[in-house]
Amino acid sequence: MDWNSRRIAAIIENALLEDRATRDATSYACIDANQRAAATILVKQECILAGLGCVPRILDVYAALDGAVISHYEVTSHPEAFDGVRMHSGQPAAVIRHNARVILSCERVILNFLQRLSGIATLTRQFVDAVSGTKARILDTRKTAPGLRMLDKYAVRCGGGQNHRLDLSDGVLIKNNHIALAGGIVPVLERVHHNRRGTQPIEVEVRSPLELEEALEYGAEAILLDNMPTEEVRRAVDRVSRMERRIPLECSGGITLSNVRSYAETGVDFISVGALTHSAPAVDLSLRIAPA
Repeated sequence: MDWNSRRIAAIIENALLEDRATRDATSYACIDANQRAAATILVKQECILAGLGCVPRILDVYAALDGAVISHYEVTSHPEAFDGVRMHSGQPAAVIRHNARVILSCERVILNFLQRLSGIATLTRQFVDAVSGTKARILDTRKTAPGLRMLDKYAVRCGGGQNHRLDLSDGVLIKNNHIALAGGIVPVLERVHHNRRGTQPIEVEVRSPLELEEALEYGAEAILLDNMPTEEVRRAVDRVSRMERRIPLECSGGITLSNVRSYAETGVDFISVGALTHSAPAVDLSLRIAPA
């Protein structure tokens, strides 16, 4: 992750502006302007850590918004704390040494990012662990928080998952609404083969064995098996395995931690899970501050 990118800076700036962080009435009233402090970010539950790189970036963006010369700061990560590592309750993730007012004004934004990203990474790791030993790889989707997709998908990678499309330009994925508007799988595939840009593989969403046969016959280069029971997925895997050309198979829809293993054992290549980014519980973190 390029934490210094303009896009990341814009995301962080919006979060700080939303919180009016440079207009913190309470910290201004309570804390001396020259007070220095040390703040420890504590992990309060077992989790997969993600997003540590955002901490110094938040402090930098705050300084740019404040318009004042901000005193030197230091963010020190614990040697055993880094993105993608498993953390346990009570472990320190990082220590921030900075102006006390600045730390307090940035506290909520720092924790919001870390709690969300670590939550996504933690849930992703649970799915990855559940399919361990199979060939299946866990994918995310575009069901991300508006404006946070880069960060959400980074957190998935921290959890051991893989990213599907980053955006709509990042591949051809023909879904049921495209099929409905184009008049069926056959006409939509004919049109896509004629109109696609470059060599991006053509993936088609199918919901029945009949649609699978049509997609295979008319040139689908990857198949998304949508909301199919495991037995149908198993039969689809067997059907595709007998073809001369390699057709990656992905399944999605209704995938949970309780059933993901059974889907993985069908032999599919990929399992996409929207819940990784739209339903991951935030990890419990806190920030403890003291004079320095």
